[in-house]
Amino acid sequence: MSAPTRKRATRKSRKPAAKPLIGSREWVVLPDLSPVPIKAKIDTGAHTSTLHAFDLSVHERKGRAWAEFEIHPIQRSRRESSTVTCPVLGFKQVRSSSGHSQRRPVIRTRLLLGESDLEIDLTLTSRDEMGFRMLLGRSAIRRRFWVDPGRSFLHGSRRPEGQPERGTVKS
Repeated sequence: MSAPTRKRATRKSRKPAAKPLIGSREWVVLPDLSPVPIKAKIDTGAHTSTLHAFDLSVHERKGRAWAEFEIHPIQRSRRESSTVTCPVLGFKQVRSSSGHSQRRPVIRTRLLLGESDLEIDLTLTSRDEMGFRMLLGRSAIRRRFWVDPGRSFLHGSRRPEGQPERGTVKS
């Protein structure tokens, strides 16, 4: 009598969906807010994504909070600015890397990065002292992208017309 044969347990392999690779800096577009590309820092250390908002004011309309602000997508230039009014989802207490805590309005908007079209939440704040108009945090990139911190602009240079590359003198 032969020993019973065991059936091997078959494992269903779940092939993960291909995730695009992004660098530590990428050009993004927030089409509902401005058609001009914004240079964003991909910040895996930050939970929340943040947009630099000039002249930010929050007011109430019909029992709901609304934010009004300007976006200047091009660093050190007001040339391509847009004025935006949009509903506020809520407020979030955010601690900066320097340890300061700030209550910020949160909005939801579309983000285009390479071939990806996402809906993300953004906090609004004045980032005048920072080098990037936008930080893209973990909550926006989790399960959607792989990040290579040693590379930048993997989805092309979407530098707006007239904006020189860093270190380039415009003649």
